[in-house]
Amino acid sequence: MDALTIAAASGLRARMESLEMLANNLANQATEGFKADREFYSLYISAEAAAATAHGDSPYGAVLPVIERHWTDFSQGSLKPTKNPLHLALSGPGFFAVHGPSGPLYTRNGNFRISASGLLVTADGYPLRAVGGGTIAIPAGEDVEVAADGTVTAGAQVVGQLELVDFAERHLLVKRGKNYFEAPAGAQRTTAAGAVQQGALESSNVSAPEAAARLVSVLRQFEMLQRAIAIGAEMNRRAVEEVARVNP
Repeated sequence: MDALTIAAASGLRARMESLEMLANNLANQATEGFKADREFYSLYISAEAAAATAHGDSPYGAVLPVIERHWTDFSQGSLKPTKNPLHLALSGPGFFAVHGPSGPLYTRNGNFRISASGLLVTADGYPLRAVGGGTIAIPAGEDVEVAADGTVTAGAQVVGQLELVDFAERHLLVKRGKNYFEAPAGAQRTTAAGAVQQGALESSNVSAPEAAARLVSVLRQFEMLQRAIAIGAEMNRRAVEEVARVNP
């Protein structure tokens, strides 16, 4: 395979990954607390290309475009009032901690409810973590109030305080499903600086117009790379025909 076709094929693969990521972002544009994924482009340089560069030669044909890694945009989405006392949003950095199936998980989606057993849980039924690692039980029939620091009051009784955490290195967090993050072992936790706002939900931070514009741009790049492959194939065909004509 010639260098033009190899480079174009590598570019196509990178654009396919971008399309998948953009499609997922757009699909979750209306998901509360969703954080958009973005790509970090880089170049793959083969050992031969590195050696050629070191000797002052051209590394043409051995330097290929790739997506080195995906990263999550943790910027805050807009807060929309709902007037539901069980809807909570964080104004500022941080996460709500919950008891996941295999350990603690962290989320920005504050669409909470009270379970049949009286626990404050996520929409997926995961109990919220209280400071100290416990859960928060709400007595039946009591009005719920949540202070800015996460202190939960039911009626006239304080029933617990939400565990609000942040991380020194958020890029280490791993997505679990649409709205949860898992911290790797040894991740440095800090106290969240954000304040709880009751009766509101945080919208997704996906900008639909921006994502649509990027989608069109990636599709155009994809088409140009397809044409480059077609041109390369045509050049190879003509070269073979010319050789056959010169050497009958």
